[in-house]
Amino acid sequence: MTGPGHRPADDLRALLRVTLDALDAGRRDRSGPLPAGGPAAVRQATLDALGPGPLLPRTGDGEAAALGALTRMLTAGSADPADPFCAAHLHCPPLAVAVAADLAVSTLNPSLDSWDQAPAGTTVELEVVAALAELVGFDPAHAVGTVTTGGTESNLMGLLLGSHTTGQAAVRSRARGRSGPRAHHGRPGPRAHLGRAGRGGSTGPVPVLCSAAGHHSVRRGAELLGLTKVVAVAVDTAYRMDVQALRAALARHDGPVLVVATAGTTDAGAIDPLAEIADLVHSHPAPSWLHVDAAHGGGALFSRRLAGRLTGLDQADSVALDLHKLGWQPAPAGIFLTPSRRGWSRLEAEIAYLNPADETTAGYTSLLGRSLRTTRRPDAFKIAVTFRALGRERLGAMVDACHDLAEHAARVIADHPRLELAAPVTLSTVLFRYVPAGTGAGTEEGTRLDRLNAAIRSRLLDDGAAVVGRTTAGPEAAVHLKLTLLNPAATAADVSALLALVAATGDRIVAEAQP
Repeated sequence: MTGPGHRPADDLRALLRVTLDALDAGRRDRSGPLPAGGPAAVRQATLDALGPGPLLPRTGDGEAAALGALTRMLTAGSADPADPFCAAHLHCPPLAVAVAADLAVSTLNPSLDSWDQAPAGTTVELEVVAALAELVGFDPAHAVGTVTTGGTESNLMGLLLGSHTTGQAAVRSRARGRSGPRAHHGRPGPRAHLGRAGRGGSTGPVPVLCSAAGHHSVRRGAELLGLTKVVAVAVDTAYRMDVQALRAALARHDGPVLVVATAGTTDAGAIDPLAEIADLVHSHPAPSWLHVDAAHGGGALFSRRLAGRLTGLDQADSVALDLHKLGWQPAPAGIFLTPSRRGWSRLEAEIAYLNPADETTAGYTSLLGRSLRTTRRPDAFKIAVTFRALGRERLGAMVDACHDLAEHAARVIADHPRLELAAPVTLSTVLFRYVPAGTGAGTEEGTRLDRLNAAIRSRLLDDGAAVVGRTTAGPEAAVHLKLTLLNPAATAADVSALLALVAATGDRIVAEAQP
């Protein structure tokens, strides 16, 4: 025995001071939202800090020297989401309390694949899942879920459980040779049949119907699972899934089907009409599954003002949330939820060295069957700390502050003679572009505008002046700029100044192009 054992905190105290000092020095080195000079300059600065000589030398430089130098380099060479001019992506400034909680997890290094590796962490995850299930509108006594790496993993799990469940239901229906009742959330549902597939034909992969504005991870996840039939459902002018287009698509697929709706699209922050979509999906005559990708918009549930925009979310068969967006957690902090155990049998496994049946029966709960991963740190801990520290009211106020900034940005753009708003503000995303005076119509003018808006973003990046997003929008898939405002500490004046910088940069590029 070694008494109380080694105490990592003794080693950490001095190194944490080194880290914090290096973070401050790196911010001063950068002096803006991102490093100036563009990719080549940043790469060279990074290599200079990592060298000279091999990255894995025969003898090292020592902990403090290596940690200080490389942390300073990383900070100087990073985009800073806490800077109000860093507003391109769903990339939040994490709360200090969540960062500190994350350090505790890294220090203890638990894993949730067996109880004996994370005795307390196991219970923490179960309680965080229950709290978020209740926030969504699921019964926490019956809901099941897990913490994931983010929306990509959560969407993959929704497709996995959905295809497993609808496939099983289809097999049972064929075996009975007749239609049978389908339940949703334990409630009686419409009678199910398989249409053409149920009359002896091969069912093939279950089709996936998703919004044309949905996240790319839906198609990627479908491909990984062999769900080769992915149908893009048209969106309306506000980038929400068109309900009539979905109705028509469902009518063309009278067998089992997976539908993926979005609450907070990446490009416009749009929220699909979830209640109408749920009604359509659950009235489909064959087995169906509705997954809602609320990785962006799920944070609106904290807000008393905005939560109603997610009406119908509680009717989903599975939900993806991301608290490293509108939740201000260090990544990863994704959540996957279902209202019941339906579908989870697909992940169940009994492994002798992790969760033998007699230990499970004795109460040594294993979360191995809750995830696609085996080794898995308890990322729920930082969420639990944040919930207890801030409560729903403070988190909701932060969501509202970001929404207010986005609405302010939309008003500034609408009043500006050379900025054009492309979509209404729903959450915290603002989609727009720079349009110089005298711009006409036609393909050639459209191409010139695309190049101009792309050049504005590149110029701002190269100068280290601002990080604004870029995407395409509209029937012509024209290049647009985007602000994703996830910094509740930013001000309306910050947003106005950022938009003024975008417009001034466009003016300068136009002037430079004049003969």
